[in-house]
Amino acid sequence: MFAIRLINLIESRADKLSEGLLSKLEKAPQCRELMKRVPKEEVRRRTFEIYHNLTDWLLSKTEAEIEERYIGLGMRRARQAVPFSAFLWAVGCTKEHLWEFLEAEGMLEQPLELFGELGLAHSMARFFDHLLYSASIGYEAIRQEEAQRLQEHYAAVS
Repeated sequence: MFAIRLINLIESRADKLSEGLLSKLEKAPQCRELMKRVPKEEVRRRTFEIYHNLTDWLLSKTEAEIEERYIGLGMRRARQAVPFSAFLWAVGCTKEHLWEFLEAEGMLEQPLELFGELGLAHSMARFFDHLLYSASIGYEAIRQEEAQRLQEHYAAVS
């Protein structure tokens, strides 16, 4: 019952959540390229979709449906030349913003045991988000070095 109340609260405030997230993404240096390359309205629409349809995403959608949607989104962002690290950071911000909203609404205060478990889960999720973000920067750095080496090689051959 508690989880359903949380989801209903999130879905009913999807506009407020997506606007707040959009503001955070615009200010985050890690998302500079994403916000420069993706129209603001598209970012707003995507975040609203996640928050407003959370019940569907968590309970109704199959793994294949989720993969189809987000592989497509990943391909779209790649075509828009959004660095993967910026995309990854934005997804982490989407999740973090949701937690902050629930904390501000006082939904994570009772009961104490639940709060402790959620706090642990939240901390672990943040750790892995940061781990993935950091790893993606390393991945991009290697790819940039490889591209630079190829460019230098072809310049020398020409």
